[in-house]
Amino acid sequence: MNILIVGSGGREHALAWKVSKSSRVGKVYVTPGNAGTAREPKVTNIAISSDDILGLMRFAKGYNIDLTIIGPEVPLVLGITDFFVNAGLRCFGPSKAAAKLEGSKTFMKEFLVRHSIPTARYQSFTNAKVAESFIRKMGTPIVIKADGLAAGKGVIIARSEQEAIDSVHCMLSGSDFGEAGRKIVIEEFLNGEEASFIVLTDGKHIIPFASSQDHKAVANGDIGPNTGGMGAYSPAPIITREMHDRIMTDIISPTVRGMAEENHHYFGFLYAGLMIGTDGPKVLEYNCRLGDPETQPLIMRLRSDLVELCEAAIDGRLCEFEINWDPRPALGVVMTAAGYPGSYRKGDVITGLPCDPRELASESKLFHSGTLETVSGEVVTNGGRVFCATALGSSISKAQTLAYELANRVHWDGVYYRTDIGYRAIERAI
Repeated sequence: MNILIVGSGGREHALAWKVSKSSRVGKVYVTPGNAGTAREPKVTNIAISSDDILGLMRFAKGYNIDLTIIGPEVPLVLGITDFFVNAGLRCFGPSKAAAKLEGSKTFMKEFLVRHSIPTARYQSFTNAKVAESFIRKMGTPIVIKADGLAAGKGVIIARSEQEAIDSVHCMLSGSDFGEAGRKIVIEEFLNGEEASFIVLTDGKHIIPFASSQDHKAVANGDIGPNTGGMGAYSPAPIITREMHDRIMTDIISPTVRGMAEENHHYFGFLYAGLMIGTDGPKVLEYNCRLGDPETQPLIMRLRSDLVELCEAAIDGRLCEFEINWDPRPALGVVMTAAGYPGSYRKGDVITGLPCDPRELASESKLFHSGTLETVSGEVVTNGGRVFCATALGSSISKAQTLAYELANRVHWDGVYYRTDIGYRAIERAI
């Protein structure tokens, strides 16, 4: 089989690395990919942007692509699956209509309310004055969200009334998140612990992935502005067996069923960002694809053939499959360019990389994200999140140690990463 992976981040490097190991796969193409995917056996980068739907479709036809797996949210929200399916191409990911669960937070919240799925109280706004009145009524802390796609950064937790009002004006003016913030959702602040719950579904049958937990804040102790993710680990101890069953019953199953009832047949990955509080799980957000950086530790633990699972979901045969996981925990540390999530520099030369990705121990993997290989063969920074140093360990503490050992090998001017990824799980293990 020939496989196409759409995207350029660490999630896409992890997907390409995993599917290339399938005995059924002959060649993997990544569009546009990064310096890491370029160095993987059986993998070739193709310089097509992930939002160039027609260009991707022409490539898939011309290179006899048997299966396309979509990594990022933008092409899904643009309707890439609809285009591919209508052209007779097998594409793994939800339709444009189904991807509105991520593409519009207002749509998502209204859907959750219609189907009695637990979430925070909220209202949507396009008028700043009306939004200010709601903020004064609700009090602080309060959460301000851009309605559209904002690369995981369109969420502000305002601790004071003035901070909330300033955030509203910045979003609605377009100065913070462009068109994505021209409409906003304001919701109550929920206390608890965040966790990621990802499933694979064919629109009827559901296979839950292993639990995971992301660190979104930029600094140690989960403080500072939100990012696209500074690290993740799997499993997440907060998701006990009892909590897992409750999430499936109260959140995931009614979501898949509700989408079908509204004629938005959902197949693909479905990612629920949850707040686990004393009154149970509530939905913070839905993503219509795998999370990044959760994908990296999850892929390290996944023993099943991902290609077989994706094909089964497309064909409505997930009921015939089970999913197998390495029992060992995995942890990933995201390494960023200085200044991220704000403005950051590109083009810094990276040193300490293995010449061949196979040089690393089987328990460790350096997944590239924002990297580029120059014509002279140097690897340079090309994004805010540059790598995710990921490792399996006999315990979460061991996985953390191995991941940081890998991160410490790599250097460029201004490299930054948190030093406490996994601290919640480690505290629980003591």
